[in-house]
Amino acid sequence: MAEANLTLFQPATFHLTGFPGLEHLHAWISIPFCALYCTSILGNCTILLIVRRDRRLHEPMYFFLCMLSVNDLGVSLSTLPTVLALFCFGLSEVAFDACLAQMFFIHSFSFMESGILLAMSFDRFVAICRPLRYSSTLTSPRIARIGLAIVLKSTAMLFPFPFLIKRLPICRSNLLSHAYCLHPDMMRLACADITVNNVYGFFAVLVTYGLDATFILLSYVMILKAVLSIASREQRRKALNTCVSHICAVLTFYVPIIAVSVLHRFGKDAPPVVHIMMSNVYLFVPPLLNPVIYSVKTKEIRKGIFRISMERPHLEYCVQFWSPDLQKDREVLGKVQRRATKMLKVRMLASVESLKNQSFVSPTFLMTGIPGLEGRSIGLSVLFCSLYAAAILGNCVVILVIVTVPSLHKPMYLFLSMLAVSELGVSLSTLPTVMSVFLFDAREIGIDACLAQMFFIHSFSIMDSGVLWAMAFDRFIAIYNPLQYGTILTNSRIASIGLGIALRSLILMTPLPFLLRRLPFCRANVLPHPYCLHSNLIWFPCADTTVNSRCGLFIVLSTFGLDSLFIVLSYVMIVKTVLGIASKEGRLQALNTCVSHICAVLLYYVPMIGVAMAHRFSKHASPLVYSVLANMYLLVPPVLNPVIYSIKTKEIRKALSRSFIHKRF
Repeated sequence: MAEANLTLFQPATFHLTGFPGLEHLHAWISIPFCALYCTSILGNCTILLIVRRDRRLHEPMYFFLCMLSVNDLGVSLSTLPTVLALFCFGLSEVAFDACLAQMFFIHSFSFMESGILLAMSFDRFVAICRPLRYSSTLTSPRIARIGLAIVLKSTAMLFPFPFLIKRLPICRSNLLSHAYCLHPDMMRLACADITVNNVYGFFAVLVTYGLDATFILLSYVMILKAVLSIASREQRRKALNTCVSHICAVLTFYVPIIAVSVLHRFGKDAPPVVHIMMSNVYLFVPPLLNPVIYSVKTKEIRKGIFRISMERPHLEYCVQFWSPDLQKDREVLGKVQRRATKMLKVRMLASVESLKNQSFVSPTFLMTGIPGLEGRSIGLSVLFCSLYAAAILGNCVVILVIVTVPSLHKPMYLFLSMLAVSELGVSLSTLPTVMSVFLFDAREIGIDACLAQMFFIHSFSIMDSGVLWAMAFDRFIAIYNPLQYGTILTNSRIASIGLGIALRSLILMTPLPFLLRRLPFCRANVLPHPYCLHSNLIWFPCADTTVNSRCGLFIVLSTFGLDSLFIVLSYVMIVKTVLGIASKEGRLQALNTCVSHICAVLLYYVPMIGVAMAHRFSKHASPLVYSVLANMYLLVPPVLNPVIYSIKTKEIRKALSRSFIHKRF
């Protein structure tokens, strides 16, 4: 009973720490911290103001500098409340949820800064190695997309962190070692297994700081190669001089990170004040020095500061000088504006009417069977009927066996039943239209029915991907920590995982039908398959489909992309654990439990990759190739997964034989 109460304990508050042993000097220490914050906020706001007001600075290099300034403001404002509350007012308590929120924003902005520095290195690479294509490569929309991608990547990577901390019981102490909340600091206070937190934290660091630093280094290798090929020494010096500010910013950011990492790894016996100082340098120095570096080393920024400081008196003089004629100018501008407004209204009404007329040109779609085999629809219908019967019967049998046999009420088989349910969903989503095309030659489908089918096909496919990742996590826990397997993957937790997978799929897919329904369909209405897919429907609108394409890409990356990455990471940890087993027989037994899941993952992702590669690199291939690959992607996994788990899983085989003998006798 005591253990049950312990596992549910989470403190209402955490206690922050300033400088141990210097508590009586906190009031004086608050002065340099206030000066640091004021300088950082004022410097970054000045950079933003200069770039915004001076049109000559509306170039890619300075847009990325604005992103860096906004991010540095975010880092400073994330730590400011707790730091000043502790040092100025002696308030050391912070609520548990507020601490989680602060941790999320601090690490998110740190990850964003790494991504922005990578984008700035790419900017320098294009400017030096491809100067003639600089403006055409780094256009304003592309820069905006890069910034949005950096934000989304950082937010997606940090999103699980608060939940990973929230699930842990905090029963050792609630005293943090800094004046702000960091993930490693909070993680150490837990009295439960923090392997998942460690693994995911290490993965996040590698994917952000590791990859970004590698690409920055690669960019400068290419820059040096290009600079050394320049004949003129003066030109080489000018080219390298444009990179000095960025190199200083990179060193200012990464050197404290490396120092903190080395100190935590090799300097565990160092005084606590050393660790605190290094962490403060990591969080406070880059936002403070970046504006100074770019103001000192960048001539255009210095000129911008000078122009703004000298511009205001001249403008005020001009306004006073022209004030007698302002009323006449206002009247002229008012007439021009009213005339332009009337013209715009007329054009907008005409465009709206044309869209209304176009939006009902194609209320239905015509589905296609298998191109070139239209005369063999009866034989194909027999084949498809057999595939659907095998898929539905096999998955129903798996679900029935797991439900009726109590010995199979274990995490591995509960996840297998989820996989069977999602496979049934995929099969039943495509069955009506496929059978109507091949059996009855009924090829028409209304737009609303088509959108509904598209929604369910993609939703169940995303659920498949999520369930496969959950099954990889199940295998990781079973092999890495077998003694706590039953306590970690409880029935309630498994139900929560299943509900999370379903909600994720439905939430991500909900916008797609509405984004398509708003568009006018005025081109050909022949679908290349006997079912509706988003990638096919997006071809037919005669309006801009950029939003649809970006939304589809985001869904693919946030589901299939992330799930496949986590599956690979799980198996890396599994292989590492298995190789640590001394017995060869034990290693074989551990790996044998993963064979079925590996086959299921390959069955799911290989056809998907094949479809993607065919669409990307084989645009002139026969339509038959696309049709066969799409049908394999949707029909083969639901058919073969029950067979694989029935053959390779001894418990399923035993349960099937027991059920068969019981029914027969």
